[in-house]
Amino acid sequence: MLVKLFVQNYALIRDLDVELENGLTIITGETGAGKSILLGALSLILGSRADTSVLLEKNEKCIVEGTFRIENYDLADFFTLNELDYEPVTIIRREINPAGKSRGFINDTPVTVNLLKELGERLIDIHSQHQTLMLRDNSFQLSVIDSFAGTTALLEKYRQVWHNFRTLKKELDDAIETAGRNKADLEYFQFQLEQLDAAKLVAGEQEELEKEQELLTHAEEIKLGLSNASNLFSSESSSILTMISEAKLNLSKIKDFLPGGGELLQRTEASYIEINDLAREIERLAISIEADPHRLAEVNDRLDAIYSLLQKHRLKDLNELIKRREEIRLKVKSLVNSDERMTELETMVANETRLLRTYCEEISEKRKSVLHEVEKKITDILKQLGMPNARFSISLTRLKDFTSSGTDYADFLFSANKQIRPENLEKIASGGELSRVMLSLKSLLTKNNNLPTIIFDEIDSGVSGETADKVGQILAGMGKYMQVVNITHLPQVASRGTRHYHVFKDDSGDSTVTKIRLLTYEERIIEVARLLSGSEITTTAIRNAKELLKAAVQ
Repeated sequence: MLVKLFVQNYALIRDLDVELENGLTIITGETGAGKSILLGALSLILGSRADTSVLLEKNEKCIVEGTFRIENYDLADFFTLNELDYEPVTIIRREINPAGKSRGFINDTPVTVNLLKELGERLIDIHSQHQTLMLRDNSFQLSVIDSFAGTTALLEKYRQVWHNFRTLKKELDDAIETAGRNKADLEYFQFQLEQLDAAKLVAGEQEELEKEQELLTHAEEIKLGLSNASNLFSSESSSILTMISEAKLNLSKIKDFLPGGGELLQRTEASYIEINDLAREIERLAISIEADPHRLAEVNDRLDAIYSLLQKHRLKDLNELIKRREEIRLKVKSLVNSDERMTELETMVANETRLLRTYCEEISEKRKSVLHEVEKKITDILKQLGMPNARFSISLTRLKDFTSSGTDYADFLFSANKQIRPENLEKIASGGELSRVMLSLKSLLTKNNNLPTIIFDEIDSGVSGETADKVGQILAGMGKYMQVVNITHLPQVASRGTRHYHVFKDDSGDSTVTKIRLLTYEERIIEVARLLSGSEITTTAIRNAKELLKAAVQ
């Protein structure tokens, strides 16, 4: 609930500090004193738009700060989701500087105006005589029914399934949306993979084939060169080995007479052995090299196939091609799995749909079972509020799609006259009638739901006498379950409050400002008497005021 409201430099308010409590708080004051200005200031911390026109002193900033006790509103998840510090006593602040820049804070953390609005809607419900808050909201209408039907636990189970259903349904819709493209992609990648797998690529194969191709292409030239070299080493006449052999013989004859001759002979013998081995190797190679057109054709075909794949995939070498093959294999696997996932999702969504339908049927039955009770209770309250011929009924129809509240759609029907059948509430009811219907609805909800603070701005406008007293009783009854603030001009309503504030204009300074004061019991008598008799407070009015205040506490 709202425990404190601080306003600085807003409209006609220079400084205002109001402390509020549970129960019914009454606010009265002369017309134009600034009662609605308080609501305007409060609306700033609830996310309404503002500009520099709200500044009393144009060179100073405006500050509106509300202190709320929120431990009973189940808001911890909201704070966690929005990365805010959760405090049982939470402070919401709005500032507007002279340049028109607006800033919002929740527990000193800067937030957007939209976030202020989202939180504010969970804390305060402002209802003016020209507004019919929530009457268009099917969730609110169903909440009236659910408060009697006892569907809280069932709805909680349903919503858990519903949230899971929405997540799965979105994933399935996304999968279906991309299914056509995935199918074309799958066929394309499968074709590429089949080509690459058929090629049976082996790492390092390209380099080996290119070397073999080079050898086979020049086989005749290589064989001739090797044969000629072999003849030079070991032909029967004038061969290299014959000449080295003769050199060995000559050196062996003089090695004993020539210093170092033995060493020269050893080196010559070593050279002979080495060249002899070289001659044999060349001869072996010359014999082994043969032109093989068939093998050359095989090598050329294999390389052409590799080169074709490299060109198709725009790659440089075989290693990159093998890597691409594995990437395509993973892509194909992913696409195949996506089809399998879509089939799995379809099964899961179907299962969740069946479960949701079961819950919806049970919820609908519970709601239908209490419709007559809800209609009767609201009709009875409307009759107490001065509408003896009022009829209120609820039409419950079925929606095609699941919502957060099930598949029911509630339509509130109303008629204030005997001869007119009940029709859609918004279309047929006047502003005053709508206000009384809303008061009736919310008075019922307070006994069954944990509603936030509610502020009524002259909801009792247009009523008087006994009806006004009934309005006061209803508001006081609501105050037993929640915090109710009511701006009123009716003494019968004002006397029912547990606290009474008076709003007035102060002209004592160099400008006119709006102020508010908590009235003592004696001051309340005078204020209620003023509401009874006007500006001239009579002895009779004071006596009647005392009787009203005395009756209110009985």
